[in-house]
Amino acid sequence: MAYAQITRGASASLFDRIADARKTYAQRWGAYRAYRTTFNELNKLTDRDLSDLGLHRSMIQGVAYDAIYGDKA
Repeated sequence: MAYAQITRGASASLFDRIADARKTYAQRWGAYRAYRTTFNELNKLTDRDLSDLGLHRSMIQGVAYDAIYGDKA
């Protein structure tokens, strides 16, 4: 005999949901700032410096993204 059971977990209070949203926003903002810093630092390098690192200027955006966010694209 088959049956279905529906259970509900304790719902978070409004304060908890706001705190979680704020924490998520802060984490995302921090990651974005790290990405922009990485991107800007790599962009300041000369073509010769980038070549020494095995990079081309067109690769900067992808390298900065992968450095911060991993390979989620």
